[in-house]
Amino acid sequence: MAEKIKIGKASDFITGSVKTVTAGGKKVAIARVDDELFAVDDTCTHAECSLGTGFMENSVLVCPCHGSQFEISTGKVMSLPATIDVATYKIETEGDDVYLIV
Repeated sequence: MAEKIKIGKASDFITGSVKTVTAGGKKVAIARVDDELFAVDDTCTHAECSLGTGFMENSVLVCPCHGSQFEISTGKVMSLPATIDVATYKIETEGDDVYLIV
């Protein structure tokens, strides 16, 4: 059964940025694109770098280590050297509170 874990306030997540949170024993990278929040595994599938220390280019999350790129909404690999997609997680908001579903 899925667990709903509060990870912060909507104002904690700035448009065009990404940050790592830990919830339910998982490290997850959270990014805001326009008014929508997205969550993917924090660990790059190429070299196990933290995606939360990467950066956003529109809706693409770029790994800071070797430049692998992932579509933030789907976790799909957009650019080598990574060849394996990252897992995605559902985000819910209630007022200003943000929850991760794990």
